[in-house]
Parts: sequence; structure tokens; C-alpha cells
Amino acid sequence: MKLSILDQSPISEGSTPQQALKQTKELAQYAESFGYTRFWVAEHHSTSGLASSSPEVLISHLASNTEQIRIGSGGVLLPQYSPYKVAENFKLLEALFPGRIDLGVGRSPGGGQTIRLALTDGVKKNLIEFPRQLSDLQGFLDGTLPKDHPYSSIKTAPLIHSLPQTWVLGLSARGAKHAAANSAGFTYGHFINPNHGEEAAEEYVSQFQSSERMPYPHITACVFVVCAETEEEAEELALSQDLWLLAVEKGRSTKIPSVEEAKQTALSEEEKQRVRENRKRAIIGTPNQVKQELQRLSERYQTDEIMVITNIYDFKKKVDSYKLLASAFELI
Repeated sequence: MKLSILDQSPISEGSTPQQALKQTKELAQYAESFGYTRFWVAEHHSTSGLASSSPEVLISHLASNTEQIRIGSGGVLLPQYSPYKVAENFKLLEALFPGRIDLGVGRSPGGGQTIRLALTDGVKKNLIEFPRQLSDLQGFLDGTLPKDHPYSSIKTAPLIHSLPQTWVLGLSARGAKHAAANSAGFTYGHFINPNHGEEAAEEYVSQFQSSERMPYPHITACVFVVCAETEEEAEELALSQDLWLLAVEKGRSTKIPSVEEAKQTALSEEEKQRVRENRKRAIIGTPNQVKQELQRLSERYQTDEIMVITNIYDFKKKVDSYKLLASAFELI
């Protein structure tokens, strides 16, 4: 099975955005040496806890500091942008790093109304436009816009032969349907919502429209993972992620707390229940335990590739988690 990584450039307590971005670069280099297939970076705005606000810029930096691993976005917030500009950004990246660029896009608004308006310079955009935007994006990339399309005469520069791989990030059958209709890969966000993945995967496979660019359906699923030598250590490391997720759900743009802070934080019964619910979005344990659970997940989602995300306080332990996982799957 192939393994890939999604990194949000999380900022730990006592750290800075600059340090978080430096660690993202180092993690991409580790991921390549460990045998991971792709390394994606996220897009988040107006938050003190996550440093990755512009995946296009970060992708260029990461691809410049690695040699073979695929680098991509997980994902560009397409509803806020021009499909033409997104297509040119990623064709340029593909020209700079041939055969290594993934263009992952999502329907997420990226934040509240104020953030959305700031991203669109005050133009009110409707999320129902996403299917049309996705179709236009693929048309600009492939050069296949219909002749009656208002922008059919436009050439998307640079004019190159290879194209970035297009992926749609989704949480339901709706997103899967959009991916299938546009011959794109589909990534299910199990780490956000673990409840509709099988339905989405089935919809994607059954509706997939084959193309020269992507002849066969390709699914990935992204899940939180914390892996350590012992189950006790993995559970302890995951405490920082548990507390961070609670804060995120309450609308706090927080940095990732230390394990010590997590241990000292008294949780209400309601919060303890939320932690238990959030654990359904994660796999935590020893390399063998995590491997078995990821294999089960791959069967559920009809895929031979799983994407993992690890948001814990200690960067060294985070790297160790990814290394142990790669060793368990004999990637190294």
C-alpha cells in the first residue's frame, strides 16, 4: 500500500510560524527519504495555529527542496478563486517540476463570510458554482473548453505537454460525484468526517468518467495518525492532538498544546465525549496496530493509498511517527 502525507504546518505552543514552515520543509524531505508517495500542504486563513495560507507558494518551496516525491495542495479553496488563475499557477508549477505536482481543490469556503469576501476582494461567490468552476478548471488545464465557452480562445500558459494531477477533496457523495464527472482523483477527508466515506467511494467509482489524463478512478482517504513504539506512548502523544481538536471545534485559532498542558487540563464530561468522538477520526497505536487499521480503512475506501496527518506537539516525535509507519509498510 502507498502512503502519503497531508501537512497543515501546525504551530506548537512556544513556536512561531517561521519554525512551523521550516518543519514542513524538513518533514517533506523526511517523507521522501521514508518512501511516501506524495506530500500535500493545506490552505488556512486568519488562524494563529496553522501557518500554511498559500499552498501554491509553499509547493514551489517544497518541490525545490526535494527531488522525487509528488508535492501538492490539500487543497486550494476553488470557490474563492478564478479557475483560470489556479490553472496557470499549477501549470507553471508543473513546468518547473515535471511529473511531480498535484492540484487538489476543495469546495470549502475557507472560513466565515468576512474571510471569504476578503479572498474574493468583496465579490460574493456562491458555493453552488463549484461544479462549473471545477469543469472550467479542467478545461483550462486540458485545453478542452467547449467552443461556445466565453473563454475558449484563451491559452493557459505555460504551454506544456505534462499536466498536474487534479484531485477533488470531499466529505460526501456530492464531492465524489464532482470528481468522477471531471476525471479527477478523489480524496475523502476521514480526518474531518469519518461517517460517509464508503458511500462517497462507491459513488465515485460507479460514476467515474475515464479520460486520457486519468483512465481509471483513483481514491485516497486522509486520516489522523499517531504512531509510537508502545501503545502507551502513542496515547500520550495523542493528548496534544485531542486538546487541539477541541479548541478548533470551539472556534479558537489555537496552537498545539504540549502533552503536559493536555494532562493538566480538566475536561468536562461533554468535552470528554467529544474527545471520544474525535478519536473516530484518528488511528493511534503501535506500528503494527496502525498498519492493521489502515489496511482495514483501505478496504473500506477501495484504495491502495492512504494519506495521513499527524498534528502533535513534539516535531521529533511527529517525524518518528511517520518513520515507524513507513517501516511497518516496508516503504523504507
